[in-house]
Amino acid sequence: MHALSQAQTSFDHTAVQADHETVLVVDFGAQYAQLIARRVRELHVFSEIVPNRISAAEVAKRAPAAIILSGGPASVHVEGAPQLDAAIFNLGIPIFGICYGAQLIAQQLGGVVGRGMAGEYGRTQLKRFGDSLILPDDAPEYHECWMSHFDGIIEVPDGFVATASSPGAPVAVLENDERKIYGVQFHPEVVHSPFGMAAMARFVHERAGIGADWAMSSVIDRQVAEIRERVGDARVICGLSGGVDSSVAAALVHKAVGAQLTCIYVDTGLMRKGESEQVVETFRRNLGIELIHADEGTSFFEALAGLTEPEAKRKAIGERFIRVFEKHTGGLTEAKFLVQGTLYPDLIESGGTDGTASVIKSHHNVGGLPDDMELELIEPLRDLFKDEVRALGTELGLPDEMVWRQPFPGPGLGVRIIGEVTAERVAVLQEADAIVRHELHAAGLERAIWQSYAALLADVRSVGVMGDERTYGHPVVIRAVTSDDAMTADWARVPYETLEIMSQRIINEVDGVNRVVYDITSKPPGTIEWE
Repeated sequence: MHALSQAQTSFDHTAVQADHETVLVVDFGAQYAQLIARRVRELHVFSEIVPNRISAAEVAKRAPAAIILSGGPASVHVEGAPQLDAAIFNLGIPIFGICYGAQLIAQQLGGVVGRGMAGEYGRTQLKRFGDSLILPDDAPEYHECWMSHFDGIIEVPDGFVATASSPGAPVAVLENDERKIYGVQFHPEVVHSPFGMAAMARFVHERAGIGADWAMSSVIDRQVAEIRERVGDARVICGLSGGVDSSVAAALVHKAVGAQLTCIYVDTGLMRKGESEQVVETFRRNLGIELIHADEGTSFFEALAGLTEPEAKRKAIGERFIRVFEKHTGGLTEAKFLVQGTLYPDLIESGGTDGTASVIKSHHNVGGLPDDMELELIEPLRDLFKDEVRALGTELGLPDEMVWRQPFPGPGLGVRIIGEVTAERVAVLQEADAIVRHELHAAGLERAIWQSYAALLADVRSVGVMGDERTYGHPVVIRAVTSDDAMTADWARVPYETLEIMSQRIINEVDGVNRVVYDITSKPPGTIEWE
C-alpha cells in the first residue's frame, strides 16, 4: 500500500522559484487566505500559501521575493494565537500584513494593539492622511473599504508611520519603507475594497519590485516536467467525472505521459440527464485518450442505501469510486498512480492545506478516500482556482464545451438529494434539473451564472392542490449563483419570468413534485451545494 502525503501531491515550489519570483502567503487560519494568493496571481506573480508555523530558516531557503501575512479569526491577545517567527522580520524580505497580519506586525515589533474594541464589519469609510506608499495615489481622502475585525492597532512600532484610519481602527495603514514592512487593517483582496487591488499591486510591483511575468503556460511546463519525473514508466489512471477539473487534469497528465494514461469514466447513476452519453462522446472526440466507460449505477445505489447524513453519503461515494477503479484496473497491473482534479477551494473547505482552516465539508477528493487505497495520488490542479483551471484548459487546447461546463460535484446528484438517495429519486431530480438547465439556456443566462441546479428535498413533503385534488409531494429547490472563484458566491437575480416558467414546467412535468422554491442564500453563510 502506498502512503499518501502532501509531499506527494503538491507542487515542487523550488522549481517554480527557479523561473519566477514568488510571493509567500502566510496562512493564519482565514478561510480566504487563498483569495489573497489568487489576487497576487492576477497581478501575474506566482504565489504560494504556507502555514504560519513556517520558520525563518525555511523562508530563507525558499528565498521569496515578498511575504504577505493573511487575516485570521483569532485575536492577537488570546493565549495560543498564531504568531510569526520573529526572525522573519529581519530577513530583509518585503512584508505586507492584512487585518490580523497587520496587527501581528504591530504587536511583534513593539506597537500596541487595542483589546475589546468596537470592531468593524463590512463596508467602512477609510480616511487617508499624508503620503502613502501602499494606498494608490488616486484613492481619495475618504473612500470605502471592507473591514472585519474587533481588535485594532492604536500605536505603531518605532520607525513606522500611520497613513490612514477608520472610525474603529486608529491605525488602518502602517508603513516602514526602510524595512519594507507594511500593513493594512482592511481587506484589499475583496471586491468590496475598490482600491484594494491597486494597493496590493503597489506592494507587489513597487515596494517589492516584482515583475509581472508569471503566466499559465508556466504551470503547464512545470507540471509536465514534474509528472514525467515522478511517474517514470508506470501506468496512470484518471478518475474522469466529465467536469472541467477532471478533464483538464486528464489533458495535462496526458501531455506529460501520453499512452501511459488510462481514463475511467464512472457512470455512478448520479449524473444529470443525458450526461454520461455526452461526456463519453465529447471526451473521446476531443482528447483521444484511452477511456473505459464503467456503468456502476447499481453498486452506488447499494452503497448509499439507508444513508441520509451528508458526510456519510460523501464518504460512501468516495470509497465506492476507489473500489470501482480497483475493479476496472485488473488488466493494468502496473498502474501506480491515480489522477484527480482536486482544486484549492476543495482543500480549503476540507480543512486547509495544513489543517489550520475550518472544515466546512469533506470534499470527495479530499475527505472521501479510503485509508487502504493502494494508488498514489497525482493532483496537478490542487493549487489552482476554478477560473485558473479554465484558463489552463484553454491553454491546453480543450474546446469551450469542456472548459466552460458548469461546475458539477464529484458525488453528483447524490449531494443534491436531501435524504436517502435512490434510483427513483434520482430520476425525479434528473427531470427537474434538466428543465432548470434548459430554461436558463433559453434565457441566455448560462455564461452569467457560475452554477445552477435543482435539489430535491426527499425527506420533506408538502400539501398541494393539483387538478382539484389534494397532493402530498416533494419540494424542489432551484439554486443559481454568480461567483468568480467559488469561495464566495451571490444568488443570481434570475428574472421572475424565467423562474415562473421553470416552476410551472417542473410541477406539470415531473411526477411527485408539487412545490418549487428559489434559494436566495449567498456564500457565506451558505455553501453553493446543499449538502
